[in-house]
Amino acid sequence: FGVKPYMAVGTDLLFAAFTKMGGTVKLARSRHIDWPVVLNLSAGSIPAALITLYILHVVGPASAAMQSVMTNTLGGALLLTAAATLYKALRGKTAPVSVAAGQEAAAARPRHWSLPLLFGALIGTLVTLTSVGAGAIGVTVLMLLYPLLPLPRVVAADIAYAVPLT
Repeated sequence: FGVKPYMAVGTDLLFAAFTKMGGTVKLARSRHIDWPVVLNLSAGSIPAALITLYILHVVGPASAAMQSVMTNTLGGALLLTAAATLYKALRGKTAPVSVAAGQEAAAARPRHWSLPLLFGALIGTLVTLTSVGAGAIGVTVLMLLYPLLPLPRVVAADIAYAVPLT
């Protein structure tokens, strides 16, 4: 449509910030959000997003090199999103619906403490460059890192996590 990549990304992130904020408020009121999960991912993604923004500022988002990086990264992120959506569709049908009493604390613990930081940094960079990643990719990462977390709580954490990121 003739829109520069940095303008499309910025507009999409602004829209996502407001829409996901409404969803987060509703999910927080119904107590579906596992805040430690959100904080773990945010600890990796927010610094990565800020570093990526700084690099964009220094290089210039309208430069030919940066626009090439953004469009190529967008293509890769969209392919990754398609794969993540397929995984979510296949895995989501077998995900646990509820966590047994006493397992709630275990459900909010990742496979390893460093994984949310690493995957959060990757998602933070992807979202900053492309505005893609906090949705299907985020849900898939959460399903992999927190296998005991029920799918409704995974989705709630993903929506809440996207607010500070966007």
